[in-house]
Amino acid sequence: MRKLLLSAAALAVAATASAADTVRLGTEGAYPPWNFINDAGDIDGFEKDLGDELCRRAELECTWVTNDWDSIIPNLVSGNYDAIIAGMSITDERDQVIDFTQNYTPPDPSAYLALSDGVDLEGGVIAAQASTIQAGYVADSGATLVEFATPEETIAAVRNGEADAVLADKSYLAPLAEEDPDLMFVGPDVPLGGGVGMGIRESDPELRETFNAAIQSMKDDGSLNELIRKWEVSSTF
Repeated sequence: MRKLLLSAAALAVAATASAADTVRLGTEGAYPPWNFINDAGDIDGFEKDLGDELCRRAELECTWVTNDWDSIIPNLVSGNYDAIIAGMSITDERDQVIDFTQNYTPPDPSAYLALSDGVDLEGGVIAAQASTIQAGYVADSGATLVEFATPEETIAAVRNGEADAVLADKSYLAPLAEEDPDLMFVGPDVPLGGGVGMGIRESDPELRETFNAAIQSMKDDGSLNELIRKWEVSSTF
């Protein structure tokens, strides 16, 4: 049965493959374990492994491009690359500007990280990376939002007292909490977004469906869950 599922998925991928010979994948390269630059100076992480496998299944030649988070959607729209694969949660607001594939991880809980458990999460100063669903949530929560261009800066803001806590994906914060005994999770987890998917230009429906078929084939044969467990980025499907 598994072989039959794989064969059907492969046919679906081939039938919907994009006419483009090379697809440029845009990522941030600054959000481990999702995507980061390793010691050799190469793009690494869950999404690097995932993107390479999706391109292999779709029989696409792919190259990688790094881009700052705050301009990652505008640069997709302007044609600097063909798809975003950068830990981007699917939201209605973003979907008005670009299209998304189906999600390749379930919704990942967000969490607060602070230096003490007495932080006022509703009325305090909360750091978040700019243009993220966490920043939008904090802005609507009644707390004072301070935004930063990179995730590293949000953690630094907590450590230097500029912010009482940071709100980010729990999968990003968990290794930091394990490494630094002064940092701790506070308050309840916050469920946000509709999972993480690839961002595609609205003018490229064939490319979206090509990646949809490849993602589905990885869900069907269990390899996507294996990759999620390897990198510990989310719960599994």
